[in-house]
Amino acid sequence: MTDLPAAAPFSAVADSPRSQDPQLVLDLHGDLVNSNFTVDGVTDLLGERAMDAWLREQPVPARVALYRAGETQPRLATVIALFLLGDAVPAADVDAALPTVGAAGLARLGLLEDRASAARTFSAANISANNNRADGHGAVNRGPESNGAANMDLVRASVDLRPYSTDVAGELYVVSDLGAFQRPGVLRRDHVLGIGGASLTLVRSTERREVNTALDVGTGCGIQTFHLLSHARHVTATDLSDRALATTRFNVLLNARALDLDPFDLEARVTLVQGSLLEPVAGQEFDLVVSNPPFVITPRRSDETDEERFTYRDGGMAGDRLVSELITALPTVLAPGGTAHLLANWEIPDTPEADPEKTWSERVAQWIAPGTGAWVIQREIQDVCEYAETWLRDASQQRDLEAYEAAYRDYVADFTSRRVGWVGFGMVRLSRPETGRQEAEPLQIFEHIDHPIQQPIAATLAEEWLRGEVLYRGEAASGVVGDDAWQDKHYDVAQDVTEERHSRPGAEDPALILLRQGGGLRRTVVLSSEAAGFVGVCDGELTARQILTALGSLLGWEDGPSEQLLREIRALITHGLLVEV
Repeated sequence: MTDLPAAAPFSAVADSPRSQDPQLVLDLHGDLVNSNFTVDGVTDLLGERAMDAWLREQPVPARVALYRAGETQPRLATVIALFLLGDAVPAADVDAALPTVGAAGLARLGLLEDRASAARTFSAANISANNNRADGHGAVNRGPESNGAANMDLVRASVDLRPYSTDVAGELYVVSDLGAFQRPGVLRRDHVLGIGGASLTLVRSTERREVNTALDVGTGCGIQTFHLLSHARHVTATDLSDRALATTRFNVLLNARALDLDPFDLEARVTLVQGSLLEPVAGQEFDLVVSNPPFVITPRRSDETDEERFTYRDGGMAGDRLVSELITALPTVLAPGGTAHLLANWEIPDTPEADPEKTWSERVAQWIAPGTGAWVIQREIQDVCEYAETWLRDASQQRDLEAYEAAYRDYVADFTSRRVGWVGFGMVRLSRPETGRQEAEPLQIFEHIDHPIQQPIAATLAEEWLRGEVLYRGEAASGVVGDDAWQDKHYDVAQDVTEERHSRPGAEDPALILLRQGGGLRRTVVLSSEAAGFVGVCDGELTARQILTALGSLLGWEDGPSEQLLREIRALITHGLLVEV
């Protein structure tokens, strides 16, 4: 087998997946494919109900299904038990399921616990007892051939390895640290997070335009880097954790063929750099930046050490300072015309009688560097107690009740000290104007959208931002300058838009007129009667100016349409409820 030099960056980090041997990693990929270890393959074997439960970190239904159906696909059953459920399985079964790599190869790649640990966890007596259980909990049981001496030689995975289906590279495999449901106890402090809701939110909201250079800040297991490689010539991935970078390197190598990479020269398209946030790339510029940073607001103590932090979520700064500093600094690494996409938390002051859905943006707006375009969408608000409970559960800290209560008290005291009542979560898009197009006051949008939206949303966001910029600059797509240039265009109502009219019984006119958007951000817009009249005539035949002139004659306007009506119409165009034809 051909090895990379031992000095290959992050190819051999203690207690992490090892990638010094590219061919062995590629062989593992082949074995996984040949065992039918795919999203569809796993779902077909276990059933959708068991898979849904497993995604909620409830493995029992999957174990029951595996016990019942494992005989039909023994190779796949072994791989599922080993990597998805975290169960101990006979080494002989692993050799049969992954014949090219086998248990010895997995151990060489750093993907197995030592066998003594596995044997201590699941003794031969436990395995024998499990043969009579209906749920199959423990080692895979597929009949008499799994009994006897082979069961004494058990192995367990030291990682979570799962199939991941994408729209950019097909079926991929992702290695990360084992989750709380796969191992007892509190998560390790340098835990490498796998695919989660937050990371998928960022994937689905990042624009996929072709770029030369991209930056993944806080790469974790590398999920953002996978997607960036589909449309960026070169990706730089940073993380404070060397274990995270080792995991990213392993994952990139494991999926090299699907990602169109040379497995023996990953560095030609991927650079891994260790360091905090933007420090490792200071002075460089990128066309596109993504980040799922360690944004979780965590109480600080004067005597705490770095080793006490959950580094995958806690950046070590008080309050939301890490997020504020990152948002402010990101434009310094953006090339002209570049954009940044990230997820973030922000504190909302506990102001009496204030509505946090309306006041949250006052604080965030202060973080945007001068000359930077910004679109911040708040997706969720939690009060400080809900927030504390969420992140205490995230690391399974409730398994140590005394420590849980102490940590909860710390959260309450920390938020109280800064008079914080709520915490917001959302998506942030930043942009640096192209050279020669610097705006005195770039477009900045702050809005609260907490209802379900269509996913993926990236294309919709990119198109809406472009429309908003065109109208904000007062320019038509043709380059004609003027605040009312949009009025000379033809518009139609988007196909996914419906209208609702609400009125009291017997009333002649509706009291409320709504436009509802079926796709994209699925906005609901309350229309004035004049705006409803404008929309009702939009069928592509007349220009907006012609429609407004006709409305003016009908309604007796003396000074033309009001600015309020024009703002309503521009918003409908920006949001895509009215489309140019």
